[in-house]
Amino acid sequence: MTSTDVADTARPTRDRRARLGVSTIFFLNGLLAAMWVAHIPVISGRAGIDHGTLGWLLVVTGLSAFVAMQVFGRLADRFGSRGPTTVAALGLVGAVFGPAAATNLTGLTIGVVAFGFANGALDVSMNTQAVVVERAYRRPLLSSIHAYFSLGGLLGSLVVAVGLWVGAPILVTVTVVAAIGLLVTLAMYALMLPGFGPPADVDAHDDAPEPSRRSLLAKAALMAAVAFALMLAEGTAYDWSALHMVERHGSSDAVGAVAFGAFSLTMLITRFAADTLVARFGPVAVVRGGAAIATVGMVVVISAPVASVGILGWAIFGVGVAAGVPQLFSAAGNLSHASSGRVISAVVGCGYLGLLAGPAVIGFISRHTTLGVALWLAAAATAFGCAGAGVVRNRARLEG
Repeated sequence: MTSTDVADTARPTRDRRARLGVSTIFFLNGLLAAMWVAHIPVISGRAGIDHGTLGWLLVVTGLSAFVAMQVFGRLADRFGSRGPTTVAALGLVGAVFGPAAATNLTGLTIGVVAFGFANGALDVSMNTQAVVVERAYRRPLLSSIHAYFSLGGLLGSLVVAVGLWVGAPILVTVTVVAAIGLLVTLAMYALMLPGFGPPADVDAHDDAPEPSRRSLLAKAALMAAVAFALMLAEGTAYDWSALHMVERHGSSDAVGAVAFGAFSLTMLITRFAADTLVARFGPVAVVRGGAAIATVGMVVVISAPVASVGILGWAIFGVGVAAGVPQLFSAAGNLSHASSGRVISAVVGCGYLGLLAGPAVIGFISRHTTLGVALWLAAAATAFGCAGAGVVRNRARLEG
């Protein structure tokens, strides 16, 4: 048996291990993020801050994450994504204690800055690693890998809810989850692929030329604009779905929570199914079709005559926004071998800005009109995503 035969035999096992490794890291990121997000009401109350101050803290968290993305994108380009992913995951395991231990505004500010930095670093690093694995498989994987983040977030929220229900101190819950996170991160290091680019045997078949700097910047800017729009729409569901149900239909808080749950569940299910659709119809069709479905879903939400129709609208919206962002990240990672980490960091970073800016702008508009009127911004954003779906066409490095 030649060395090539050995490599061909070993490669599927190596790739499956790498897919398990990065999917587990995505799951861990969602789990750890929930330790902060799901505890926000308790932590903010203990620190004695109002909603306005909390809003600024969330902006600071996002800006810290954006800075980290630019730093770790460059590190991934220079050293490969496995090391930065592991370092960032370990950093997030430690940073999750900052908000959990804060008892005043100063402590909470320091805590969320550290948490945001670690979370942003992990976001760009693990997405870069996910593109590595997708290249090795030579078929779409990003949507299903992103689904594990959503699954981790749902489980983390459940863990927080159970902890609060039994009266466990926040630090106890966080410590247990962080300990698990530490062990999982160390275990996953050996499974992930070491470099940025695909393995040598894959790279040998990839003769796609590197784009010029001008072309790379233009394509990355378009991708960043679409990512901003789609994540603006996604952030709208996170921050306003439950409240809109209560204000529009006079529903209870529980019914409002059901609306957000419907959105989250359909997004999770669609992400697990989306890779098959991308393989069959192509990324452009999936992003364009998804954005169109999301636009329809938001129109249903805004115009719903009763609460049940509003819940259906949020469920449709979840289906629509599920696959767009993973395909953008995949396309960004496949624009260039030499600077893929930096391209991903720019696209992910602009997406984060949309995630932050969208809910804030909708809140501003709603104060001067109504929340229903303000939600048309999300519909406009998904319509823009539908029109700009062609930016994910550059998949030659994956599909060639």
